Amino acid sequence: MLKNGKFTDFSALKRKFAALSFIFILTGGIFAADVKGKNSTAPAKQTAQSRAANPRVQFVQGLQKSLASGDLEKAIASFDELDENLKADTGLMLIKSSLLISANRLDEASKVLTDLEAKDPSNIDVLEQKIMVAKAQGKKGETAKSNAISKVLAIDPNNAMANVELGQEQVLGHRYKGAKNYFLKALKGNPKDFNALFGLGQTSYYLNEIDDARSAFEKILALNPNEAIAYQYLAKLDAEKENYKTAIENVKKAIAIEDNNYEYYMDLGTYSRFVGKFKDAEMAWTKAIELNPDYFLAYAYRAGLYDEQNRFAEALKDYRMVIETNPKYYFAYEALGILAWHEGNWEEARAAFEKAYGYNKENISYPLMIATCYQKQGKAQMAKMFLEKVMKETADKQTLKFQMIRLYHDMGPGNAETDIALKIQKEDNSQTRGKMLYYFGLYYELKGKDQLAVKYYSEVTNMQSPMFFEFRLAEWRVKNE
Repeated sequence: MLKNGKFTDFSALKRKFAALSFIFILTGGIFAADVKGKNSTAPAKQTAQSRAANPRVQFVQGLQKSLASGDLEKAIASFDELDENLKADTGLMLIKSSLLISANRLDEASKVLTDLEAKDPSNIDVLEQKIMVAKAQGKKGETAKSNAISKVLAIDPNNAMANVELGQEQVLGHRYKGAKNYFLKALKGNPKDFNALFGLGQTSYYLNEIDDARSAFEKILALNPNEAIAYQYLAKLDAEKENYKTAIENVKKAIAIEDNNYEYYMDLGTYSRFVGKFKDAEMAWTKAIELNPDYFLAYAYRAGLYDEQNRFAEALKDYRMVIETNPKYYFAYEALGILAWHEGNWEEARAAFEKAYGYNKENISYPLMIATCYQKQGKAQMAKMFLEKVMKETADKQTLKFQMIRLYHDMGPGNAETDIALKIQKEDNSQTRGKMLYYFGLYYELKGKDQLAVKYYSEVTNMQSPMFFEFRLAEWRVKNE
């Protein structure tokens, strides 16, 4: 089953906010330690004064102020002013390493963590940060990441972070069953871990285990009703069961939370199109284009919608943008060629079919369309030279397809026409027969024999369930008669 989703890696976000999390946790611990052991009947003023005098508390509060003002570098620099006793404080050094990770100063963070691990090899917080650093280093950090994960799991087999990392690796290799097992293990260690819940939901979706997927995303929303991506996936699950109305409601909830997400608008457009709300689909894909005008997909979807509605000029414009933003998206070249043909733009049609032919040399449609475009441009000799090359590259010269190419090259003679007419009628493959009927009609159109051309075009339009683009060309031609 084809899925539109892709695995989402939230580790970068985790790295970004790790520093703040450590600071808040440590600050709470410092405050608690400051109160612990003191007389519970001590005046509140005395307790506050005691906390204020604690140099660790003072330092952490200074860090909080720097981070609140957005000055990460100032926060990191403040560690240079620590006295030697505080420099030996594991909690503070963990804050320093997390700040360095957030600043992408990974080598410095790695050095701090290596020193901390030497002092306490079983410190899970240290090892988890080492995983974060190694992952941020990409290929360079693969071995270090694997080692750190192994050390964490030796201490805590159900550690959420380590198992999530292993699960994500499995997803990247499309091994969704194995990935799901890691996410389930992570949830044993922390039933509320977002990455584990999301991974469980996403892999269950890929495995078409819809109930498990829905349960995971609903748990995410129970923990945080503002997780837009959970609504997006609930919408995908609704769409799997063709509950498009509910899918639209859910993806709209995602948009209400995060209204600048390209993928949400793409999904909204798709679901709207399925229920016949074409204007809503158009608006959704137009919004996606506004959000990311340099990405091709929304142009392609909107072009298809315009094409279905016979809004050919708008569709043509969008297909041009598809190719401009993604020249390797070869499906668009055929569509562009067809619509340019409809507009009588033979130069653009020929160029598009040439690109399509470059991607698929086995499709006889493309060389015949290219040759015809040359003919309609008054470049008969160019058409002949092009088809000579095509014939030389064709291995089997006994086929009906080759004979049709030869007919276009020679523009006759009469006995060749008779032979081809008989072979078309004997062709067993209905799609091949339909194509050959169209090109036989087009051949007669090029020869100025319009009555014969329309006869063959009409045979094409009378076919049932055509699966070739020439059917549209035949329809357009017959309707013009």
